[in-house]
Amino acid sequence: MLEYRPVSKSRAAVRRSPTAVARIVSAAASGDARAWDALVDEFSGLVWAVVRSHRLSDADSADVAQATWLALVEHLDGVREPERVGAWLATTARRKCLRVLRSAKRQVPVGDELPELYDEVEVGDDLMLDQRNAALWRALERLPERDQALLRLLVADPQPSYQEIAAALDMPVGSIGPTRARALERLRASLAGEGVVSADHC
Repeated sequence: MLEYRPVSKSRAAVRRSPTAVARIVSAAASGDARAWDALVDEFSGLVWAVVRSHRLSDADSADVAQATWLALVEHLDGVREPERVGAWLATTARRKCLRVLRSAKRQVPVGDELPELYDEVEVGDDLMLDQRNAALWRALERLPERDQALLRLLVADPQPSYQEIAAALDMPVGSIGPTRARALERLRASLAGEGVVSADHC
């Protein structure tokens, strides 16, 4: 029987082609354990990124990630578009996260790192790294939850496809770019409120 087994996060951030993914799904559905391991390896980063974008507790995050993979085991034969299994996983993870949040009636922030956001907001070089960390997190947490979730997904490694992000956030693919631009602008404005000014505003 196929089982969910967490994989190392040190895997290379190289995504397989949709055709290759479809072949792996088909093989895994036939009981090929190595194909299942390849599937988990390919999309574990995506599942974790979706879970973390909903700011669950560590325990709930682990439970949702495992439940997402177990759901795939149960429905592997019925995935209509195997090449889009990443979007299926993103949708499933999102729904399970929302179920947990509705049950708990609260959200607990986790200490993920968002290093790529420093380049996006062009934080001044004169600040110490810990000060930038603190300012960024305060600014990020003032953003609307949807902005926070999108930015977290956009800095996941490997980065999810726009189709997977759309599935994770239940939003049209075409709105991701404009939403990202508005979110980063709000983040810049929030950072400015922290006294951190982008280089292009100096």
